[in-house]
Amino acid sequence: MSAFAFTNAELLSTSLKITVRNELGNLEEGVSVQLFPTEEDYRNETNPVTEKQLTDSKGQVKFKDLASKVYFVNAVKGDKNNIGAGVQTDTLIEGKMNKVTIIIE
Repeated sequence: MSAFAFTNAELLSTSLKITVRNELGNLEEGVSVQLFPTEEDYRNETNPVTEKQLTDSKGQVKFKDLASKVYFVNAVKGDKNNIGAGVQTDTLIEGKMNKVTIIIE
């Protein structure tokens, strides 16, 4: 018989839930959201950390199995985006569901 000890970080992946709202504060469905590792990659739209995901009816997307670091968020729907309205997350807390709200205008 063997025993295994797991830390919270091993049991729970580091995740990020992003809620997207428009300039009026309304939830936005169908926004394309993607994460980038650096500001340069974000600006050039190169080396994304994630595939693009579309927000659901609650304006949300979830990304799992992320590193505990800062990410740059690209959120686009039609002619609206989050450029100039907050593109950088705080450092994600390991083993937690981190939450961020992004505004597109």
